[in-house]
Amino acid sequence: MNSVTFRNDTLTRERMQQIIAAHPRAAVFESCVFDGGDFSRLDMDGFQFNQCSLAGTSWLAASLEESRWHKCRGAQADLSSALLSDSHFSHCDLNNSHWRRATLSSVRFEDCKLTGAHLQEVSGWALEFRHCLMVSADLRGLSFRKAQLDGMDFSDAELSGCDFRDAVFNGGSLRNAQTRLTRIDGADLRGTDISGLNVMDSKHFKKAVISQQQAAAALAAFGLIVA
Repeated sequence: MNSVTFRNDTLTRERMQQIIAAHPRAAVFESCVFDGGDFSRLDMDGFQFNQCSLAGTSWLAASLEESRWHKCRGAQADLSSALLSDSHFSHCDLNNSHWRRATLSSVRFEDCKLTGAHLQEVSGWALEFRHCLMVSADLRGLSFRKAQLDGMDFSDAELSGCDFRDAVFNGGSLRNAQTRLTRIDGADLRGTDISGLNVMDSKHFKKAVISQQQAAAALAAFGLIVA
């Protein structure tokens, strides 16, 4: 089916329902405004959103599998319980967005701002993040096991119960992150900033790899002097 492009439109729920009926899986939205709209529980699989404004929108329990989002601005958007498998977000501003219980299998986030985002209890596998800002985000229980974490900023993030076992950090930061019961066994932390890391249960850092400089800083945080 050929795609149909909508440009510079302001989208309401009623308008979106009309588009879904006429162009299932084939709609492309460019520079459109969705701000404050309620698109919950609609079937928008395969839709594409380019440079759209999504501030304060609700996509609660919507079906958005295989959707594409590029350079969108979605502060405080609510994607709780949404079905998003095989979707791709690139260069999006999604600060303070909500994703609780969303299905994120094979979802890829690249160069996205997710500061203050809430991703508790999300489900799925092969979730991928690259060069994203996760500052102060709530990621409790999320699995990054064996992930290649390039340029990820987890500063001040809530990482309690997360699984970073055997992950490799290239750049980015874990500065002042909360790590209660976080599994970091075997992770390579040499490429990231771990200053101020709140290590509340050090046994879960078994065999994690850090540099000599990082080791000295970690010991200094416990009041020890490396001579």
